[in-house]
Amino acid sequence: MTKKQAKSEDNFYEMDQWRIFRIMAEFVEGFHRLHKLKKAVTIFGSARLKPEHKMYRLAEETGKLLVKNGYGVITGGGPGIMEAGNRGAFLADGDSIGLNIELPFEQKPNPFIKTLINFHYFFCRKVMFVKYAKAVVVFPGGFGTLDELFESLTLVQTGRMPQVPIIMVGSYFWKDLEGWLKDKLLGEKCISENDMYIFKIVDSAEDVLKIIKNFYKGKKVE
Repeated sequence: MTKKQAKSEDNFYEMDQWRIFRIMAEFVEGFHRLHKLKKAVTIFGSARLKPEHKMYRLAEETGKLLVKNGYGVITGGGPGIMEAGNRGAFLADGDSIGLNIELPFEQKPNPFIKTLINFHYFFCRKVMFVKYAKAVVVFPGGFGTLDELFESLTLVQTGRMPQVPIIMVGSYFWKDLEGWLKDKLLGEKCISENDMYIFKIVDSAEDVLKIIKNFYKGKKVE
């Protein structure tokens, strides 16, 4: 190994060591800013859906209804479904939290966020999405939304987070996925039959709230 290669390798390890402090700082800020949040629902969904889209309007309605029933709303802080969820919470005068991520194309936080936390690392942000969530509501979206959905399903399935309602909104969008999970994953015995009950598919804000209320009926939500 040449001196130049050795120096380059030293710099690489030095960068990794310092990176730990940035990771720690993101966790510390997240816990500090959100630790008083006792009841919140995390809303996932596409950044690309416009205000005229039916799912945008439904996400806004869902945000409003959740706030009116004592829940804050957490989103990824960007446009589309995230904006809609924050907008509903904001207009209902509730907790509207945005966990924004730094991306190469510079995702701009939406204007309906009351509490904004910026993240550089996806995995730090994803911890905060579920840490304070009493339910996870998933609207139509792309790769990022599917990643968030399946991470939530996995965490509940494996007991790495408390069991919470995972609600997928828009049967037109999710029913084919549900069929594939049943046919392929369950059919090949890659998951158990009980795993198919971890999530529910609904089509209205009222049904989202009903599932959450029924889940916590008789339970103290802290």
